[in-house]
Amino acid sequence: MRVARGLSYLVYAFVLIALIILVLGFFLLLFGANPDAPFAEWVYRSLARVMAPFRGIFEPVKLNGDSVLDTSVLFAMIVYGIVGMLLSALISWLTERLLALRRRHESATETRTPVAA
Repeated sequence: MRVARGLSYLVYAFVLIALIILVLGFFLLLFGANPDAPFAEWVYRSLARVMAPFRGIFEPVKLNGDSVLDTSVLFAMIVYGIVGMLLSALISWLTERLLALRRRHESATETRTPVAA
């Protein structure tokens, strides 16, 4: 049970961190942030790692100046959110199955053990 809870927290943490990086990167791209600024540089570097599977799916839309509407980032947000929810549901389902098996095993063990008088 503790392992499943820990695994759930790891999944939530990864998805939450990925979504935060995606949101920050989306808005920095949208507002045309200076890529030489240390914070923007870190966000863009992190965004490149998180976006690796999604890069190039959609063409970014150039707005005025340095502003870019990157629809691939929006798509990645949706996919990471869905994958996080699916993994969480899978972990919950497996946990419930394991608990049911444990209860069934314990009740079978109790019925076999004679009560000492």
